[in-house]
Amino acid sequence: MRIGVLTQWYDPEPGPAALPGVLARGLLARGHEVRVLTGFPNYPSGELAEGWRMSRRRRRVEDGVDVTRVALYPSHDGRAWRRMTNYGSFGASALVNGASSFRGLDAMWVNYSPITVAAPMLAARHVLGVPAVCHVADLWPDTLTAGGFAPRPSPLVRTVEATLEAWCGAMYAASEVVTYIAPGVGDELARRGVPRHKLAYAPMWAEESTFFPADDALRREGETWRASLGVDPDDVVLLYAGAIGHAQGLETLVEAAARYAASPSAGAPRLRVVVVGSGVAEADLRARAEKAGLVPDAVSFPGRVPQDRMPVLMAGADACFVGLAATPLSRITMPSKTQASLAAAKALVVAADGDVQDVARESGAGWAVDSGDVAALTGVLAAVCQSGRGGLADRGRRGRAYYEEHFGLDRALDRAEAHLETARAGRATRTTRTTRRITRRTTATPMTSTSTAHTRRTR
Repeated sequence: MRIGVLTQWYDPEPGPAALPGVLARGLLARGHEVRVLTGFPNYPSGELAEGWRMSRRRRRVEDGVDVTRVALYPSHDGRAWRRMTNYGSFGASALVNGASSFRGLDAMWVNYSPITVAAPMLAARHVLGVPAVCHVADLWPDTLTAGGFAPRPSPLVRTVEATLEAWCGAMYAASEVVTYIAPGVGDELARRGVPRHKLAYAPMWAEESTFFPADDALRREGETWRASLGVDPDDVVLLYAGAIGHAQGLETLVEAAARYAASPSAGAPRLRVVVVGSGVAEADLRARAEKAGLVPDAVSFPGRVPQDRMPVLMAGADACFVGLAATPLSRITMPSKTQASLAAAKALVVAADGDVQDVARESGAGWAVDSGDVAALTGVLAAVCQSGRGGLADRGRRGRAYYEEHFGLDRALDRAEAHLETARAGRATRTTRTTRRITRRTTATPMTSTSTAHTRRTR
């Protein structure tokens, strides 16, 4: 097939922003022609990535994939107007400068977040006739409230939400298939009026070139990294790596770590929490940890690290933390670090509601408590330390097996191909129906005219 991938986020942007690139290269490796429409890399720093220069439009082959990049306003800070300008500028630029690159495609995979991709998607769908698979990861406009952009209702906020809801509805209506990454998302989309026959489960995958079980050489590098933080060989390292924002619920982790440090399990290895990354809540989180006396012995903040160092960090960690603040949206959110941790064969500590809890428990990889439940998380930290590094490694191996069965890239590509083929077949069906209607009309019209003329001559 000739496949398009429409996404604001793409390589070399790290973390979840790298996953569309994994999909594109995977489809290319399976023999498909793949074209990507995306922006210039600026996530997560909000600044143009080193070595890149902005231009109105740039089209190049990257790792075998035909990639068209269009200009945008780079930003990823906590100010709502700047973040929305980032999203809106990509949508407008992709519409004006990039949508034509999808001409002649059989189907397109649309990374639905942010919702401003509606503009180029609808142009490609209705003007160029490219059928779409709409991949829903973050629900909009709910994401705005969960991210702290619109914490207080107001007439302006309600107007913006109504507009975004209309865009969402237009995208769902224009799609042949609407895929979702967690069971709860599918149920919510159905409640919002998306027909069940359009909905299909398509969980996220991991960037398997970065997140994988460590070999002996990588484990040695991981031990060296641990030592650089002052971690003893027997200490248990609980790693959080990602954006440090309000939505991640990291305040719960710091408070639970403080409670556990005040009364640790007798005879158990020492707990070391390592928070890697940066974001709008970083300063506040550091201040909390310092005030509790956790820094540097119990909690470390190494800052942001390059993506190519992530395999070393994962090799040095014994378990990974996945958290979400308690919001209506958190029950149906599946953070991408869930799959990344499982793929790297790491035990899971989850402080979040809903679907991600089910994964932690069903996989046998770890423990799960509700969002914000400091007391329960403190108990989990005790259990983590009592398990020791060997017990945590066993949980990690179970998690890796679960990942391969449910989330692995090969399975994800199978699903994507099937959904894209459904979209292409849907267009073929519509084309056939349209042709039949046109044929009936064109054959009916002359017959009516001839009959009328004959009647007039008879009279």
